[in-house]
Amino acid sequence: MASDAPTVKDKAAIAGLGETKYYKRGGAPVSEFRLACEAIIKAAEDAGIDVADIDGLASYADDRNEPIRMASALGLKELHLSNIFWSGGGGGVAGAIGNAAAAIAAGYARYVCVYRSLAQGQFYRFGAAPAPRTVTGGAMYTLPYGMGTAAQMIALRTRRFMHQYNVRQDTMAAVAMASYYHAQFNPRAVMYGRPLTREQYDNSRWIVEPFHLYDCCMENDGAAAVIMTSAERARDLKQRPAYLMASAQGSGFRQGAGVHNSPDYGTSNFKTLAPRLFEMAGIGPADVDVAQCYENFTGAVVMALVEHGFCAPEEVNDFCRFENLTWPDGKLPINTSGGNLAECYVHGMELVLEAARQVRGTSTCQVRDCEISLVVAGPAVPLVSDLILHR
Repeated sequence: MASDAPTVKDKAAIAGLGETKYYKRGGAPVSEFRLACEAIIKAAEDAGIDVADIDGLASYADDRNEPIRMASALGLKELHLSNIFWSGGGGGVAGAIGNAAAAIAAGYARYVCVYRSLAQGQFYRFGAAPAPRTVTGGAMYTLPYGMGTAAQMIALRTRRFMHQYNVRQDTMAAVAMASYYHAQFNPRAVMYGRPLTREQYDNSRWIVEPFHLYDCCMENDGAAAVIMTSAERARDLKQRPAYLMASAQGSGFRQGAGVHNSPDYGTSNFKTLAPRLFEMAGIGPADVDVAQCYENFTGAVVMALVEHGFCAPEEVNDFCRFENLTWPDGKLPINTSGGNLAECYVHGMELVLEAARQVRGTSTCQVRDCEISLVVAGPAVPLVSDLILHR
């Protein structure tokens, strides 16, 4: 049953989509800032608005491209909103959309652009362990013992979940193969033309058990952006709007992934958030037509699908089979553009674009009669977020 509390349901919509070419890490020929500008300009063009009319800028994951500098470079007439989702990593991608929608509903801004840009060749690799001169916070409890990467941290949570519910390696392989399968229909994808077989998956090197190479997201350069506005304004713009049905963000009790002392350990951190999301939307998991589930690592996707109610944990081996997760006939097609594993890793922003394309009816793996599209952001990190779009 839907909640009587005020929400942003149907008060805002995604009206424009923009993205750069996607590159292997270090391959971008221009700066991270230039990539961000290009994606924003393309999003404005797609929406059919003048880029100068954007009056709000929002991002997440410690994005380095500050809105005030962006506003000057793009020639914005005024900047009414500057917002960033607190916390690094991809847990904020859906939350940044929710923050923008809240600002629009409150009247703070008319056209808010949510963006994310990465140029790992210009700065540093996300997949590499840091080498700081000093260590503070949760890292004091992990780095001295050699645990410095996200792969290591989420592998531990995945192992606990696998042990509790007898989850097989086949289940995670199905997630990886589904993403690669969908990428073969998407010319934008970095892994377009490079299909993944089960033999390749099994023979790929271990990164950290239980994750093979193909269980881990790519490292890429690129940028993606969306234009958000009110539902009323969106109806008069160039594209079919993708209306915001619900957005939720937050964390469960003591889910500080960096310290690894949470009492509920084998979790994607959506047990309290997903019920709030569906309550806001007034729907249930069975109503979702397609899901874009952030694959930092396949084990986190498996846990997230369970915690969003698509199956019980004891049923996950049967639910997460290749034929169930793939377009056109799967029970729940996931990551239909290729996702972080096979399209591009832009901290999940590309997943929001694909969710909107599904609602528009323009995906390269278009789910038949798609009405409702889910985005799951950053499973198994300390702060996570969710998003539901509908036609």
